[in-house]
Amino acid sequence: MKLCRYDDDRVGLVEGDSLTDVTSALDSLPDMRWPVPAGDALIAHLDEFLAAADEAAATVRKRLADVELLSPIANPTKIIGAPVNYAKHLAESRADAGIHHNRDIKTIDHYGLFLKAGTSLVGASDGIALRFPERRNDHEVELVAVIGSTADRVSAANAMAHVAGYTIGLDMTVRGTEDRSFRKSIDSYSVIGPWLVTTDEIPDPMNLDLTLTVNGDIRQQSNTRHLIFDVPRLIEYASSFYTLYPGDLIMTGTPDGVGPVAHGDRLVASIEGIGSMTVDVRNA
Repeated sequence: MKLCRYDDDRVGLVEGDSLTDVTSALDSLPDMRWPVPAGDALIAHLDEFLAAADEAAATVRKRLADVELLSPIANPTKIIGAPVNYAKHLAESRADAGIHHNRDIKTIDHYGLFLKAGTSLVGASDGIALRFPERRNDHEVELVAVIGSTADRVSAANAMAHVAGYTIGLDMTVRGTEDRSFRKSIDSYSVIGPWLVTTDEIPDPMNLDLTLTVNGDIRQQSNTRHLIFDVPRLIEYASSFYTLYPGDLIMTGTPDGVGPVAHGDRLVASIEGIGSMTVDVRNA
């Protein structure tokens, strides 16, 4: 299934170029009071929600073109990034002074993972707001794995049992000498969408084509089989340091072709099996 969040926090099941509103299925989620359990409640109870959604009266249908698509995940406890996780991106980072800023660029097994601020999370329709337009702001298209159940020190062999589904991510970054997580945590610099695709529709996340265009020109084009740390290894690695909760997002890394964007640009990020999301760039 393809599950989206749209307009005023409504929920829809996506079919083709339209959606069926299943917001009433939110009533299947348990009542909560402060302090609420860690994680995204909908993702934690995804099976129950989808069962209720299947039974919901499908009387409201909307064209996707007529709605505002928000991040399909509302409340992750963590947005996790995977730095330099494609070999060709390593090569371009070492070659481009605008990326490396005189640093010795290494790979993910040297850097480990990094965290992005929760306030950087937006959906496709929110767009990207450049807080520092005078600096270089780069696009980075990525497959995003959405954690579906609590994972603490899990093995790669068991990791995929903890995945709820996948979505597309834009891990935006402003270039500079500051710490990576600081430069990537600007408001709107974690674009997630356009919807969540459950794992039954993507049996093999390690063989997906991904593409990003800017104003119609192809900038990035690769396949997830070229990841240095694949999805199971990323989950094993992340959960060895901190507990993963339902709704946590693992941005798996970007291929080569990263480059700057500016006010007025239109990005289209596409991943096989998920679809495409259109994201506009503006100055904050």
